[in-house]
Amino acid sequence: MAADAEAGKEFKAHANTYDFFIGLMKWGTILSAITAIIVVLIIAN
Repeated sequence: MAADAEAGKEFKAHANTYDFFIGLMKWGTILSAITAIIVVLIIAN
């Protein structure tokens, strides 16, 4: 039973880390796309 409780804690920690990572990837992708658009507009002018 103690092992089940420990596994639940580990899963919760894993889920939090995964959510943080996915959030970083999402915002990183958005910021990279915006930066690329700005660079293209600067080069085009």
